Amino acid sequence: MKTIGFACTSADVPLEPFTFERRAPRENDIVMEILFCGVCHSDLHWSKNDWGWTVFPAVPGHEIVGRVIEIGSKVTRYKIGDHVAVGCMVDSCQSCDQCRKGEEQLCREGNTGTYGGFDRFTGDYTLGGYSKHLVVREEFALRMPDGLDLAKAAPLLCAGITTYSPLRTWNVGPGSRVGVIGLGGLGHMAVKLAVGMGAHVTVLSRTADKAEDARALGANALLVSSDEEAMKKAASSFDLIIDTVPVKHDLNPYMPLLDVDGTLVIVGQIGPVAEPSTVPLVLGRRRIAGSPIGGIRQTQEMLDFCAAKNILPDVEMIRMDEINHAFERMEKADVRYRFVIDMASLAAA
Repeated sequence: MKTIGFACTSADVPLEPFTFERRAPRENDIVMEILFCGVCHSDLHWSKNDWGWTVFPAVPGHEIVGRVIEIGSKVTRYKIGDHVAVGCMVDSCQSCDQCRKGEEQLCREGNTGTYGGFDRFTGDYTLGGYSKHLVVREEFALRMPDGLDLAKAAPLLCAGITTYSPLRTWNVGPGSRVGVIGLGGLGHMAVKLAVGMGAHVTVLSRTADKAEDARALGANALLVSSDEEAMKKAASSFDLIIDTVPVKHDLNPYMPLLDVDGTLVIVGQIGPVAEPSTVPLVLGRRRIAGSPIGGIRQTQEMLDFCAAKNILPDVEMIRMDEINHAFERMEKADVRYRFVIDMASLAAA
């Protein structure tokens, strides 16, 4: 099917209108009209080829909310008119040990990314949600719960699940002491979700000017990481720290903040970090871990949790033709806290 979107044709040019063909739907596929698409920091990295493996032309977008407009002959989960969502992956082998236990993001054969992946049957390069339509197998479409604001929910499909998954993996609940480094798209969701789980939440920031924002999001406290005395007083006071910083940085100042058996989980930076010292790790039985997105089952659980708790990202709605300016603002951290594209603006753009 022919469709339209916005694509980058090389790393040094802006995104521009793009016409392309989606694959024909298979018997277990749904076709969705995209209504809203979140703008993730990964979209910016991908467009700029910051990781070195972008294939052009590239259509970013993996925080997708839409409406089913066509279903395959063997689709049982959805009907035409249903509101559905798609996150960072659209397929996996479905047969390895990780897929069988609902951890498709860790598929032994590698999951198929919503963009930047390769179709498991045709080998075609996948193109993402900055477009009018998407074709996806029904197992990788999420049901949008009733009452969840479709216009604001899109970032839950990446920022939401990326922070929800480690909170669940490390069993955060009432009484848990959680720190969040960084208060951007990922960080503000980590705060909201941890608060929703009943944790005592502290935002870690280099300056005190985020204190009001942290409180508005529900955090209990703000710890200024550049204040050496305050950092010393906070030693051994966290069970879990979610590190959302998306660039190379130093983990060493944060390790003494963890209690015995505490864990610092990296969800932001994909690439190098400053060389960590093993002293606080060994002497305090502390850990540094990483976490990607969650599986399909956990992502649906997250959406249902957010609907039940009325948890939504703070978003700024933009038109499709504003995407390049939005990328410029993202590079300057000038967004609170996530852009969402109203895809009704695509045709005019």
